[in-house]
Amino acid sequence: MGDISAEYGMAKSTISTIVKNKEEIKSAQVAKGISRLSSSYCNITEQMETLLLVWINEKQMAGDSVSGAIICEKAKQLFAEPSAKAPSTSTGPVKEFFGTKGWFTGFRKRTGLHSVVRHGEAAHGHRDAAVQHCEKFKKIIEGRFVSQQVFDCDETGLFWKRMAHRTYIMKEDTTLPGHRPRKDWLTLLSCANTFGDCKVKPLLVYHTKKPRAFKNIRKNRLGILLRSNNKA
Repeated sequence: MGDISAEYGMAKSTISTIVKNKEEIKSAQVAKGISRLSSSYCNITEQMETLLLVWINEKQMAGDSVSGAIICEKAKQLFAEPSAKAPSTSTGPVKEFFGTKGWFTGFRKRTGLHSVVRHGEAAHGHRDAAVQHCEKFKKIIEGRFVSQQVFDCDETGLFWKRMAHRTYIMKEDTTLPGHRPRKDWLTLLSCANTFGDCKVKPLLVYHTKKPRAFKNIRKNRLGILLRSNNKA
């Protein structure tokens, strides 16, 4: 017993407990990726983590982002369903599951779950080319135009149901599958001169011609130019 304790760096009492309960440990049905068992892991927790991994995999295949907070909230929901039907043990009723950061850290280690960054259009931007263009444009306007005559016009997307910047994927995967972003966004076009004393009325493009929120509002009272396009 002493040799085994020294080899694995564990206390003799721990080795003795493992040997004593070896049959129970061998017959235990644990969630995928779990390599350690402790008395705090009841069958309900194991079942919850197994279902949670299935749910994370489904979200990943669908192209949805899942943050740590979302995973913890889903874990609490999955735990609450079977625990409500589970009978009380000899030590008392089933304890409540809180989905803490400590549990999530352990869950990631047991299952190999890891975080990756979801890239969008910004990942394909050419920063060096943009810097060179700014220097070239500056030389063109110097001595020819004043700042009141130089206008800058650019579009941007306002994602009011924006996906999370990071997401968690399964241990076996290293990249995200292709996905289509949600169409819950607005396209905004803004324009103003470099001096800042002339700002053109913003243009808003939405994929429906008459948004429900503007049902009883006249377009000319919005303070913007409202247009529609199904690929807005």
